[in-house]
Amino acid sequence: MNMPLNTSANISDPILQARYNMIEQQIRPWNVLDIDVLGLLSVVRREEFVPPAYRSMAFMDMEIPLNASNEQAQRLGQCMLAPRVEARLLQDLQVKPTDRVLEIGAGSGYMAALLAHRAEHVLSLEIEPDLVEFARENLRSAGVLNAEVRQADGAQGAAADGPFDVILLSGSVNEVPQALLSQLREGGRIAAIAGQEPMMRATFIRRTGDRFETTQPWDTIAPRLLHFPEPSRFTF
Repeated sequence: MNMPLNTSANISDPILQARYNMIEQQIRPWNVLDIDVLGLLSVVRREEFVPPAYRSMAFMDMEIPLNASNEQAQRLGQCMLAPRVEARLLQDLQVKPTDRVLEIGAGSGYMAALLAHRAEHVLSLEIEPDLVEFARENLRSAGVLNAEVRQADGAQGAAADGPFDVILLSGSVNEVPQALLSQLREGGRIAAIAGQEPMMRATFIRRTGDRFETTQPWDTIAPRLLHFPEPSRFTF
């Protein structure tokens, strides 16, 4: 889908100016150069997916908490990822109009909205009931009709609805579990932020027959998704 790209600043409208600055100063310098992705970021209004208390932070280079306590949000992974991370994941997944997408961690629904503009259908799983309703309402308000938000523990995926062309984990895990790999269609790909602080890597896995090819092209840090396995910690 070709999206119009706002290529100039708009000093008369502070929201348009802030969105332009986000794209040009945060996202494009982070090697997000796909014109369709950049255009989409101008079309999907990020500020409308942010909790009202944090709306002034909608375009900042930071994670935005999705509940009352910033500390709790960081601990539980209930955050919107930084805009540059969302944009880079979207670009590198190379979502196609025929793709069926599974997202783990709906959050505010913003990433589901971005995915839905590029895919045929998006199923987004969210474990927190309040966020399920928040994401659904945001998607309805934005007129997104091909994204479904379901309350579920995303650690096991959604095998009954698969296989999927794309699976995106909107948060970090120690490693991508086999349960999700098995839900990929031939040629399908997974994106996750994997590892342990202070070193995590954007991890892309493509299925080719029975083989899974992994690349880790860039580093970042993200809050944990719930209920994914963690490495054993030995005490001596």
